[in-house]
Amino acid sequence: MVKLAELKLVFPLFSLLAFFGFSNSVFAQEEINGVETAQKNCAPWLDHKLNKLHSSQIIDLCAQTAGKPVLLINTASYCGYTYQFTGLEALYQRYKDRGLVVVGFPSDDFNQEDDDAAKTADICYINHGVTFAMTDVINVKGSDAHPVFQHLANETKRPNWNFNKYLVDKDGNVIELFRSGVEPDSRKLQAAIEAVL
Repeated sequence: MVKLAELKLVFPLFSLLAFFGFSNSVFAQEEINGVETAQKNCAPWLDHKLNKLHSSQIIDLCAQTAGKPVLLINTASYCGYTYQFTGLEALYQRYKDRGLVVVGFPSDDFNQEDDDAAKTADICYINHGVTFAMTDVINVKGSDAHPVFQHLANETKRPNWNFNKYLVDKDGNVIELFRSGVEPDSRKLQAAIEAVL
């Protein structure tokens, strides 16, 4: 027969174990819910997953952009503005610690992108040292445009050439479109970015 003294010792032990087990499951669920909530706090039009350029990795636009200012650019490897990759990387390095997210979207809509993703990746990553996110080649204009660019066109205008730069604030509002001729180091673009940081 179990003695009363032994029961008095065992019962509190079970109570503690039950409490901590319950607490941990509650905290774990809160943590999971917190992650889901953070991911769902992006602008709905940015809730897309795209393949990363020349990679098996996925870029989760929602997770990357939620609550952050964003610069979205349609790019091409053989354009007269391709040199802007270097300036865009410098811009990214200047503002990334303050929250700016930069995403490049290679596109052949203006017939200036390579058919080989490996060559596109070399131009971005090796020739210009790009470290910001680059997606696989997508369509950015017309009825086949990716939904992100359909939204951008509805809010401003569709890309009229490569290296259009769309600035988006932390809440997912499209603030301004900067056309190809606006250099990444232009005071106008940098002032607009600083206003949404």
